This record gives sequence, C-alpha cells and structure tokens, in this order.
Amino acid sequence: MAQVTVFDMAGKSVGEMTLSDAIFGIEPNTAVMHAAVVNYLANQRQGTQSTLTRTEVRGGGRKPWRQKGTGHARQGSIRAPQWRHGGVALGPKPRDYSYTLNKKVKRLAIKSAFSSKVLENNMIVVDNIAVDGYKTKAVVNMLKALGADKKALIVMPCVDEKLIASANNIPGVKTALVNTLNVYDILNYDKFIVAKDAVAKIEEVYA
Repeated sequence: MAQVTVFDMAGKSVGEMTLSDAIFGIEPNTAVMHAAVVNYLANQRQGTQSTLTRTEVRGGGRKPWRQKGTGHARQGSIRAPQWRHGGVALGPKPRDYSYTLNKKVKRLAIKSAFSSKVLENNMIVVDNIAVDGYKTKAVVNMLKALGADKKALIVMPCVDEKLIASANNIPGVKTALVNTLNVYDILNYDKFIVAKDAVAKIEEVYA
C-alpha cells in the first residue's frame, strides 16, 4: 500500500495517508493513457470548419468563352477551383470528430494517470482546502508552500465557489471535482493537488 504525506495549506506535514493500490499503485499503461488523451482532444473539436465548393460559390453560371478558337485553355465556369474566388476542391466540411472508448479502457487509463502521479511524487494530499473569502492570494500562498506554483490541478470533494473563484485567475491553475476528472487534465498539470476527502471519493468511485 502506497503511503503519502498529508499537508495543510501552509505546507506543513500533518500526518500520513494510505492509498489504495488498485487505483494509485498499478503499473501505468502509457498506450492506454495516450488513447484516452487522443479521445479527449478529438471530442473537444467543434468540427465547424467549412469551405464552399464550386456549386456553392456565387456566380459562374455562364461559360467564360467559347470552347475553341480563342487560344485560351477551355473553361466551363469562372467559379472552378483554379480561378480566383472559385470554389475549394476537396475542402473541409462540418463533421463530428467525437468517438467513444471502451469503459474498461477509460478506467484503466485514469487509474494509470493516478498511479503515474504517485510514482513521480507529483500527487499532493492536503487535509482541507478552503478559503475564507474570494482571496486569490490565499491560493497563491498555498501553492507556493506546497511547491506547486507552476501548473497545478486542484481537486475538490464538492463545489466550493470561493475556492473556484479564487483560483480562477491564476495562470496554469485549474480546479476540478472528482466526477469531472479526466486523463488529459491529470497528465497536463505538473502537480496533482487533492483534498483528503476527495481521495476517499476517488477510491470510492474507481474501486
């Protein structure tokens, strides 16, 4: 069983916590994590890109010149792709890029992401993450004390509007709930800061 130190918001050690090996102690599967990240990014694509084909561009209803005898190459429309202001040949059209991954693959990927953070000593457990008011400085001081003042993902057990608002305008910092975690965010941020109650929820959800 993996043991991690529990800190308070001032960066002082206040105890230890045992993590579940089934979630935080497996051997990370990089191929599965890669598949989950590619899937997440594909599902974020809006797919609204669009170009006009020669049938959709305004004009070009008349043949520009007669077929033979002009010395020019034969042309059928001034809206063909080779003309300026012509339609686009084989251009992108709106489409849906999203696809689904197998549930077992998703679960293995997120467990691998959790385990990789523990192996790299980038998971920080905090006994209680809370701020008195809308104070960005309190969150900044906490991150500095924990050595996580670069890119950090803060995981809360439940919605805390004051904490979310306080962390919102800090560059490179994101807040998340246990049920909104994804492999991309876990791997994308340098430090994975989790409230002690959130660890218990993660173990309950992914057990």
